[in-house]
Amino acid sequence: MTASEKDSVKNISATEYILTSFQRSDHLAVLIRNSGRGETIQRITTAGKIAEPPFQDWLRHKNEKESFDIYIGMNTLKLEARTRTKEDIETICHLYMDIDHDGPAALARIQQSNLVPPRNYTINTSPEKFQVVWRVHNMSQGQAESLQRAMVRKFGGDPAATDSTRVLRLPGFLNQKYEAEFRVQAVKHADLVYNPQDFRLRTELIETDFRPHRQFPTLASTQPRQLSQSEHDWAYAKRALARGDDPEEIIRRIADYRADDKHDPQFYARLTVEKAKARTTQRENGPRDVGTPAQDIEI
Repeated sequence: MTASEKDSVKNISATEYILTSFQRSDHLAVLIRNSGRGETIQRITTAGKIAEPPFQDWLRHKNEKESFDIYIGMNTLKLEARTRTKEDIETICHLYMDIDHDGPAALARIQQSNLVPPRNYTINTSPEKFQVVWRVHNMSQGQAESLQRAMVRKFGGDPAATDSTRVLRLPGFLNQKYEAEFRVQAVKHADLVYNPQDFRLRTELIETDFRPHRQFPTLASTQPRQLSQSEHDWAYAKRALARGDDPEEIIRRIADYRADDKHDPQFYARLTVEKAKARTTQRENGPRDVGTPAQDIEI
Protein backbone atom coordinates (compact mmCIF):
# COMPACT_ATOMS: atom_id res chain seq x y z
CA MET A 1 0.00 0.00 0.00
CA THR A 2 1.43 3.38 -1.03
CA ALA A 3 1.79 6.37 1.29
CA SER A 4 -0.89 8.30 -0.62
CA GLU A 5 -3.26 5.36 -0.38
CA LYS A 6 -2.69 5.06 3.38
CA ASP A 7 -3.65 8.71 3.77
CA SER A 8 -7.03 8.13 2.08
CA VAL A 9 -8.21 5.12 4.08
CA LYS A 10 -9.05 4.28 7.66
CA ASN A 11 -9.20 1.20 9.86
CA ILE A 12 -12.71 0.18 10.87
CA SER A 13 -14.12 -1.85 13.75
CA ALA A 14 -15.93 -5.18 13.48
CA THR A 15 -19.26 -3.46 14.14
CA GLU A 16 -18.71 -0.81 11.48
CA TYR A 17 -17.52 -3.44 9.02
CA ILE A 18 -20.71 -5.46 9.52
CA LEU A 19 -23.13 -2.55 9.37
CA THR A 20 -21.53 -0.94 6.30
CA SER A 21 -21.42 -4.28 4.46
CA PHE A 22 -24.94 -5.51 5.22
CA GLN A 23 -28.46 -4.42 6.15
CA ARG A 24 -29.34 -5.03 9.81
CA SER A 25 -32.03 -7.53 8.78
CA ASP A 26 -29.69 -9.62 6.60
CA HIS A 27 -29.16 -13.20 7.81
CA LEU A 28 -25.50 -14.16 8.06
CA ALA A 29 -23.34 -17.01 9.26
CA VAL A 30 -20.71 -16.44 11.93
CA LEU A 31 -18.23 -19.27 12.29
CA ILE A 32 -15.71 -19.65 15.10
CA ARG A 33 -13.03 -22.34 15.06
CA ASN A 34 -10.44 -23.62 17.49
CA SER A 35 -8.08 -25.63 15.31
CA GLY A 36 -6.11 -26.98 18.25
CA ARG A 37 -9.21 -28.55 19.78
CA GLY A 38 -10.82 -29.40 16.46
CA GLU A 39 -13.93 -27.47 17.52
CA THR A 40 -16.14 -25.42 15.20
CA ILE A 41 -19.28 -23.46 16.13
CA GLN A 42 -21.57 -21.77 13.62
CA ARG A 43 -24.30 -19.26 14.44
CA ILE A 44 -26.82 -17.92 11.91
CA THR A 45 -28.55 -14.68 12.85
CA THR A 46 -29.07 -11.12 11.61
CA ALA A 47 -26.32 -8.61 10.93
CA GLY A 48 -27.90 -6.30 13.51
CA LYS A 49 -27.71 -9.00 16.18
CA ILE A 50 -24.09 -9.81 15.34
CA ALA A 51 -23.15 -6.13 15.63
CA GLU A 52 -24.74 -5.72 19.08
CA PRO A 53 -22.43 -5.51 22.13
CA PRO A 54 -23.56 -8.82 23.74
CA PHE A 55 -22.76 -10.82 20.61
CA GLN A 56 -19.48 -8.96 20.11
CA ASP A 57 -18.57 -9.59 23.76
CA TRP A 58 -19.22 -13.32 23.28
CA LEU A 59 -17.02 -13.37 20.18
CA ARG A 60 -14.28 -11.47 22.01
CA HIS A 61 -14.38 -13.93 24.91
CA LYS A 62 -14.17 -16.94 22.59
CA ASN A 63 -11.35 -15.28 20.65
CA GLU A 64 -9.15 -13.93 23.46
CA LYS A 65 -9.90 -16.38 26.28
CA GLU A 66 -10.52 -19.62 24.39
CA SER A 67 -8.35 -19.08 21.27
CA PHE A 68 -11.13 -19.33 18.66
CA ASP A 69 -10.64 -17.69 15.26
CA ILE A 70 -13.60 -15.55 14.18
CA TYR A 71 -15.09 -15.59 10.65
CA ILE A 72 -18.19 -14.16 8.98
CA GLY A 73 -20.05 -15.18 5.82
CA MET A 74 -19.85 -12.61 3.04
CA ASN A 75 -23.20 -13.35 1.38
CA THR A 76 -26.66 -13.32 2.94
CA LEU A 77 -28.59 -16.48 3.75
CA LYS A 78 -32.26 -17.31 3.26
CA LEU A 79 -34.55 -16.61 6.19
CA GLU A 80 -35.12 -20.31 6.89
CA ALA A 81 -31.45 -21.32 6.44
CA ARG A 82 -29.93 -23.48 9.17
CA THR A 83 -26.76 -24.35 7.27
CA ARG A 84 -24.29 -22.53 5.02
CA THR A 85 -24.56 -24.26 1.65
CA LYS A 86 -24.91 -22.86 -1.85
CA GLU A 87 -28.62 -23.64 -1.70
CA ASP A 88 -28.88 -21.47 1.44
CA ILE A 89 -27.46 -18.35 -0.21
CA GLU A 90 -30.06 -15.61 -0.66
CA THR A 91 -28.04 -12.75 -2.19
CA ILE A 92 -24.50 -12.25 -3.42
CA CYS A 93 -23.25 -9.17 -1.60
CA HIS A 94 -19.48 -9.37 -2.07
CA LEU A 95 -16.65 -10.57 -4.25
CA TYR A 96 -13.42 -11.42 -2.48
CA MET A 97 -9.91 -12.78 -2.76
CA ASP A 98 -7.79 -14.51 -0.13
CA ILE A 99 -4.14 -13.60 -0.72
CA ASP A 100 -1.92 -15.99 1.22
CA HIS A 101 1.43 -15.39 -0.48
CA ASP A 102 3.23 -12.39 -2.04
CA GLY A 103 0.59 -10.18 -0.45
CA PRO A 104 2.03 -6.71 -1.13
CA ALA A 105 2.78 -7.58 -4.76
CA ALA A 106 -0.74 -8.95 -5.29
CA LEU A 107 -2.28 -5.81 -3.76
CA ALA A 108 -0.18 -3.67 -6.08
CA ARG A 109 -1.38 -5.64 -9.11
CA ILE A 110 -5.00 -5.16 -8.04
CA GLN A 111 -4.55 -1.45 -7.41
CA GLN A 112 -2.88 -0.87 -10.79
CA SER A 113 -5.34 -2.94 -12.83
CA ASN A 114 -8.18 -1.48 -14.88
CA LEU A 115 -9.91 -4.88 -14.97
CA VAL A 116 -11.45 -4.47 -11.50
CA PRO A 117 -12.91 -1.41 -9.76
CA PRO A 118 -11.41 0.06 -6.58
CA ARG A 119 -11.76 -2.41 -3.72
CA ASN A 120 -14.00 -1.58 -0.77
CA TYR A 121 -11.93 -3.25 1.94
CA THR A 122 -8.51 -4.73 2.50
CA ILE A 123 -8.33 -7.05 5.51
CA ASN A 124 -4.85 -7.67 6.88
CA THR A 125 -5.18 -11.17 8.35
CA SER A 126 -1.52 -11.82 9.26
CA PRO A 127 1.86 -10.42 8.19
CA GLU A 128 1.76 -9.88 4.40
CA LYS A 129 -1.48 -11.88 4.06
CA PHE A 130 -4.69 -10.16 3.03
CA GLN A 131 -8.32 -10.59 2.08
CA VAL A 132 -9.68 -8.14 -0.49
CA VAL A 133 -13.41 -7.39 -0.69
CA TRP A 134 -15.69 -5.65 -3.19
CA ARG A 135 -19.35 -4.84 -2.45
CA VAL A 136 -21.62 -5.91 -5.33
CA HIS A 137 -25.27 -6.28 -6.31
CA ASN A 138 -27.28 -7.76 -9.19
CA MET A 139 -24.92 -10.73 -9.35
CA SER A 140 -25.64 -14.46 -9.46
CA GLN A 141 -23.68 -17.14 -7.64
CA GLY A 142 -22.31 -18.40 -10.93
CA GLN A 143 -21.12 -14.94 -11.95
CA ALA A 144 -19.53 -14.33 -8.55
CA GLU A 145 -17.63 -17.60 -8.43
CA SER A 146 -16.44 -17.27 -12.03
CA LEU A 147 -15.17 -13.75 -11.38
CA GLN A 148 -13.44 -14.82 -8.17
CA ARG A 149 -11.66 -17.65 -9.99
CA ALA A 150 -10.64 -15.19 -12.70
CA MET A 151 -9.23 -12.77 -10.11
CA VAL A 152 -7.21 -15.58 -8.53
CA ARG A 153 -5.71 -16.43 -11.93
CA LYS A 154 -5.00 -12.79 -12.76
CA PHE A 155 -3.69 -11.40 -9.48
CA GLY A 156 -2.65 -14.43 -7.43
CA GLY A 157 -4.65 -15.78 -4.51
CA ASP A 158 -6.00 -18.89 -2.85
CA PRO A 159 -8.05 -20.89 -5.40
CA ALA A 160 -9.84 -22.65 -2.51
CA ALA A 161 -11.46 -19.35 -1.47
CA THR A 162 -13.68 -18.75 -4.49
CA ASP A 163 -16.98 -20.36 -3.50
CA SER A 164 -19.99 -18.22 -2.55
CA THR A 165 -20.33 -19.81 0.91
CA ARG A 166 -16.86 -18.72 2.00
CA VAL A 167 -16.34 -17.12 5.41
CA LEU A 168 -13.65 -14.44 5.86
CA ARG A 169 -11.97 -13.21 9.01
CA LEU A 170 -13.83 -10.59 10.99
CA PRO A 171 -11.65 -7.55 11.72
CA GLY A 172 -10.80 -6.55 15.25
CA PHE A 173 -10.12 -10.08 16.49
CA LEU A 174 -6.88 -11.97 17.03
CA ASN A 175 -5.64 -14.41 14.42
CA GLN A 176 -5.02 -17.48 16.58
CA LYS A 177 -3.50 -19.57 13.80
CA TYR A 178 0.08 -18.57 14.58
CA GLU A 179 2.17 -18.37 17.74
CA ALA A 180 2.79 -14.64 17.35
CA GLU A 181 -0.26 -12.53 18.25
CA PHE A 182 -1.76 -10.66 15.28
CA ARG A 183 -4.95 -8.58 15.37
CA VAL A 184 -6.90 -8.63 12.12
CA GLN A 185 -7.48 -5.13 10.71
CA ALA A 186 -9.80 -3.89 7.97
CA VAL A 187 -9.06 -0.81 5.90
CA LYS A 188 -11.93 0.84 4.07
CA HIS A 189 -11.17 2.29 0.62
CA ALA A 190 -14.54 3.01 -1.03
CA ASP A 191 -18.29 3.20 -0.40
CA LEU A 192 -19.38 2.22 -3.91
CA VAL A 193 -21.41 -0.90 -4.72
CA TYR A 194 -20.48 -2.50 -8.05
CA ASN A 195 -22.33 -4.30 -10.85
CA PRO A 196 -21.06 -7.32 -12.81
CA GLN A 197 -20.06 -5.10 -15.75
CA ASP A 198 -17.62 -3.22 -13.51
CA PHE A 199 -15.41 -6.35 -13.52
CA ARG A 200 -13.84 -6.83 -16.94
CA LEU A 201 -11.93 -10.04 -16.36
CA ARG A 202 -12.25 -12.95 -18.74
CA THR A 203 -14.13 -15.76 -17.01
CA GLU A 204 -14.23 -19.44 -17.85
CA LEU A 205 -15.77 -22.54 -16.36
CA ILE A 206 -13.42 -24.23 -13.87
CA GLU A 207 -14.70 -27.15 -11.86
CA THR A 208 -14.83 -26.55 -8.11
CA ASP A 209 -18.06 -28.42 -7.41
CA PHE A 210 -17.81 -31.55 -5.30
CA ARG A 211 -20.85 -33.12 -6.96
CA PRO A 212 -20.28 -35.72 -9.72
CA HIS A 213 -20.88 -34.88 -13.36
CA ARG A 214 -23.25 -37.83 -13.71
CA GLN A 215 -24.49 -40.84 -11.81
CA PHE A 216 -24.71 -44.38 -13.12
CA PRO A 217 -27.42 -46.97 -12.39
CA THR A 218 -26.49 -49.95 -10.28
CA LEU A 219 -26.82 -53.47 -11.70
CA ALA A 220 -29.86 -54.11 -9.49
CA SER A 221 -31.81 -51.02 -10.50
CA THR A 222 -32.44 -48.74 -13.44
CA GLN A 223 -32.52 -45.71 -11.12
CA PRO A 224 -29.32 -43.75 -10.39
CA ARG A 225 -27.82 -44.59 -7.02
CA GLN A 226 -27.57 -41.60 -4.72
CA LEU A 227 -23.91 -41.22 -3.86
CA SER A 228 -22.81 -40.20 -0.38
CA GLN A 229 -21.02 -36.89 0.13
CA SER A 230 -17.82 -38.85 0.85
CA GLU A 231 -18.10 -40.48 -2.57
CA HIS A 232 -18.62 -37.04 -4.10
CA ASP A 233 -15.45 -35.84 -2.34
CA TRP A 234 -13.57 -38.94 -3.48
CA ALA A 235 -14.63 -38.45 -7.11
CA TYR A 236 -13.74 -34.77 -6.96
CA ALA A 237 -10.27 -35.52 -5.54
CA LYS A 238 -9.55 -38.03 -8.32
CA ARG A 239 -10.69 -35.62 -11.04
CA ALA A 240 -8.68 -32.75 -9.59
CA LEU A 241 -5.56 -34.91 -9.25
CA ALA A 242 -5.98 -36.17 -12.80
CA ARG A 243 -6.01 -32.65 -14.21
CA GLY A 244 -2.87 -31.74 -12.25
CA ASP A 245 -4.23 -29.59 -9.40
CA ASP A 246 -1.92 -29.12 -6.42
CA PRO A 247 -2.87 -31.76 -3.80
CA GLU A 248 -2.59 -29.19 -1.01
CA GLU A 249 -5.11 -26.96 -2.81
CA ILE A 250 -7.48 -29.91 -3.22
CA ILE A 251 -7.17 -30.64 0.51
CA ARG A 252 -8.01 -27.02 1.37
CA ARG A 253 -11.07 -27.04 -0.89
CA ILE A 254 -12.49 -30.26 0.54
CA ALA A 255 -11.74 -29.23 4.14
CA ASP A 256 -13.53 -25.92 3.69
CA TYR A 257 -16.52 -27.59 2.01
CA ARG A 258 -16.85 -30.14 4.84
CA ALA A 259 -16.07 -27.76 7.72
CA ASP A 260 -19.62 -27.90 9.07
CA ASP A 261 -20.11 -31.67 9.18
CA LYS A 262 -16.72 -33.19 9.96
CA HIS A 263 -15.12 -33.12 13.41
CA ASP A 264 -11.68 -32.69 11.84
CA PRO A 265 -12.23 -31.56 8.23
CA GLN A 266 -8.51 -31.07 7.58
CA PHE A 267 -7.71 -34.66 8.57
CA TYR A 268 -10.67 -35.97 6.56
CA ALA A 269 -9.65 -33.98 3.46
CA ARG A 270 -6.02 -35.07 3.67
CA LEU A 271 -7.02 -38.71 4.08
CA THR A 272 -9.37 -38.45 1.10
CA VAL A 273 -6.70 -36.96 -1.17
CA GLU A 274 -3.95 -39.33 -0.02
CA LYS A 275 -6.15 -42.36 -0.67
CA ALA A 276 -7.21 -40.95 -4.03
CA LYS A 277 -3.54 -40.52 -4.95
CA ALA A 278 -2.76 -44.06 -3.86
CA ARG A 279 -5.71 -45.45 -5.80
CA THR A 280 -4.69 -43.51 -8.90
CA THR A 281 -1.16 -44.91 -8.65
CA GLN A 282 -2.55 -48.40 -8.13
CA ARG A 283 -4.74 -48.05 -11.19
CA GLU A 284 -1.79 -46.88 -13.28
CA ASN A 285 0.49 -49.71 -12.10
CA GLY A 286 -1.95 -52.58 -11.56
CA PRO A 287 -4.54 -54.49 -13.58
CA ARG A 288 -7.62 -53.42 -11.65
CA ASP A 289 -9.06 -51.07 -9.03
CA VAL A 290 -10.28 -52.81 -5.89
CA GLY A 291 -12.40 -51.68 -2.94
CA THR A 292 -14.96 -48.89 -2.80
CA PRO A 293 -14.41 -45.20 -2.03
CA ALA A 294 -17.00 -45.19 0.74
CA GLN A 295 -15.26 -48.04 2.54
CA ASP A 296 -11.94 -46.28 2.29
CA ILE A 297 -12.69 -42.70 3.27
CA GLU A 298 -15.86 -42.39 5.36
CA ILE A 299 -14.76 -41.33 8.87
